[in-house]
Amino acid sequence: MELLSPAGNVEKLRYAYSYGADAAYIGLKNFSLRVKADNFYEDEYNRVRDLKKQFPGKALHCALNISFHNAEIDRLLSEIDYFKQYPIDAFIVQDLGIVPILQKNFPDAKLHLSTQASCMNREAVKMYKSLGFSRVVMGREASLSEIAEIKDAVPDMEIECFVHGAMCIAYAGRCLMSAYLNGRSAQSGFCSHTCRWDYDVLSVQNAKQLAESGELVLREHKRPDEFFPVYEGENFTAVLSSKDLCMIDHLAELKKAGVDSLKIEGRMKSVYYVALITRAYRKALDVLDGKLTQSEAKPFIDELYNVSHRPFTTAFYFDRAKADETASGASDSPYELAAQIGCELSSEEVSEILKKGSELSQRRKAEYDGLCEKAKAAYDERVKNIPDKYLPPVEEKAGWKMYELMALNMINAESVLQIVSPDVVGEDFPKEKFLLINPLTGEIYRWVCDGHKCVIYTGEKLCDGDLLRSKDKDYMEGKFRDSGR
Repeated sequence: MELLSPAGNVEKLRYAYSYGADAAYIGLKNFSLRVKADNFYEDEYNRVRDLKKQFPGKALHCALNISFHNAEIDRLLSEIDYFKQYPIDAFIVQDLGIVPILQKNFPDAKLHLSTQASCMNREAVKMYKSLGFSRVVMGREASLSEIAEIKDAVPDMEIECFVHGAMCIAYAGRCLMSAYLNGRSAQSGFCSHTCRWDYDVLSVQNAKQLAESGELVLREHKRPDEFFPVYEGENFTAVLSSKDLCMIDHLAELKKAGVDSLKIEGRMKSVYYVALITRAYRKALDVLDGKLTQSEAKPFIDELYNVSHRPFTTAFYFDRAKADETASGASDSPYELAAQIGCELSSEEVSEILKKGSELSQRRKAEYDGLCEKAKAAYDERVKNIPDKYLPPVEEKAGWKMYELMALNMINAESVLQIVSPDVVGEDFPKEKFLLINPLTGEIYRWVCDGHKCVIYTGEKLCDGDLLRSKDKDYMEGKFRDSGR
C-alpha cells in the first residue's frame, strides 16, 4: 500500500518524503481547499523538481479540489502553463468541469477523485472510471466492508482512504456552516472550522422545546457579541468537533479490503506533525510487509501520542456510531519542535567561522590588555551583567562538525533537547554535546529562537532533515491544555 502524506509547503514536502512517504499531496495557490496552508506558488517548482530528483520514485499529487466558479475556471486556464512547470503525477479533483481541461493539458498525469465528491458505492466508482479517473479517494462515510465490495466490483480502480487526522462533521467536508456563520466558504478553501469553536448554550430550560422553537442561540467564547441561532429538527445534529481519525492499528484490515493508498490529513499541520505521523505509519507498514518486527516499530508508533491531537476514533470504518462521537480542543504534547537541522557545512565554511572566532578573541584580548586596572574591572563587570553583549568566541573542537540550524522555538541552557530522525525515535541531546554558533561573528549564542542565523557545532552525527525537539517545561501529564483548534 502507498503511504500518502500532506505537504503544505516545500519544507513539509521534503519531510514527508524523507520520513517515509511514498507520495505527497500539495495544493497550488487559489485552487486548493486549504487556502490557509502555505501552498505552492512563484518559482517553487524548481525546488519541487530538485526534491523529486533527490527522492527518486516518490510521487507528487496536486489537489485542485475546490468547487470552481466561472471566474476560477478562467483563472485556471490562464495559469495552466505555470502548473506545467511542476512535476505533477496526479491531480485530485472533485469538480468534473476541470476534467477535460486537465486531460488535454496534462495527458500523462493521472486523475484522482477527491473525497469531496463523496463517492461511496460501486456504481459511482464505475462511472468515474469511465470518465478517466484511475483512483477514487473514498468518501469518509464509507465503511471498510463497503470499500471491500467496491474493490471486488471494480478491481482495476485504485482506492485511496484517509487513515489519520482531523475530520469534519459533514459529508466528506462538504459543509456550509463556515460560510453561513462566518462568510468563509469551505468549498473555496476558506473554512474557519466553526464546528470546533467553543460555544455557550444560553438557555437550558425546556431545551427540546426551545431548540424546536428556534429561540435557542449559541455564543462562541471568543465572540461574546455574536449570537448564532440553533434549530433542532427531527434528526439531532451536534455543532461540535469530531474526534481525530487513527487507523494505525488496522492496516491489515485496510489491505485486506483492497485499499491501495493510505492518506494522512494535514497540509496545515506542522513539520513535526508531518514527520512523526508519516514515520509512524511507515514503520507500521514495514511491519505489515515483514521488514520490521512489531517490537522494533512500536516505539515509533507510540510517538503518535507525542503529537497534539484530539481523541482518536476509527470513524465510519467499523461502527457508524464511532463517527458521531465528538471532542473539543486538542490534546496536549510533552514536546515542542525546537529546530530543524540542515546540511553539514563544508570544511572551508567551518574554517571561516572558526577564523572569525579566533579574530574576535584576539581583538578582545588586545583591547582588554590595553585597559588600566580600573577599566578592566569595569569591563569585567559589564561582561557579567550583560552577557548577551559579550558572547564568547568559538574555538575549534577536535572531531566536531557544524550543521545549518533553523530555530523554530527558543533554545537555551535550560532546554532539554532530543534528536528525532527517520530512524531515531528521540535521542537525548544534552547541552554539553553541542554549541550554537553565530556564523556571521563566530560567537557562541546563549540562546536562539526563530530568525537567528545559526549553526550547531557538535561531535554527534547529524543529518539534513533531523529535528530537535524540546521538553515543554509547562507540560503536566494528565492535565489538559487546549493548544489550539
